[in-house]
Amino acid sequence: MNAPDVLVNNEGTVYCFTALTPRAKQWFDENVETEAWQWFGATCVVDHGFALCLAVGMEDAGLELR
Repeated sequence: MNAPDVLVNNEGTVYCFTALTPRAKQWFDENVETEAWQWFGATCVVDHGFALCLAVGMEDAGLELR
């Protein structure tokens, strides 16, 4: 199993996606439109309704999620 690029945590009504690698951060920057308040350091917080599509997009780009 490869080291993860992104750590995903289900926090109930929101999901936290933490970029663990520069590659993951670059993918966020290029593919996800976010607001500043969604970021806590390297962690992007999204509504649970968007989490699956975000995860699928990351996996399709070859990022390893855990």
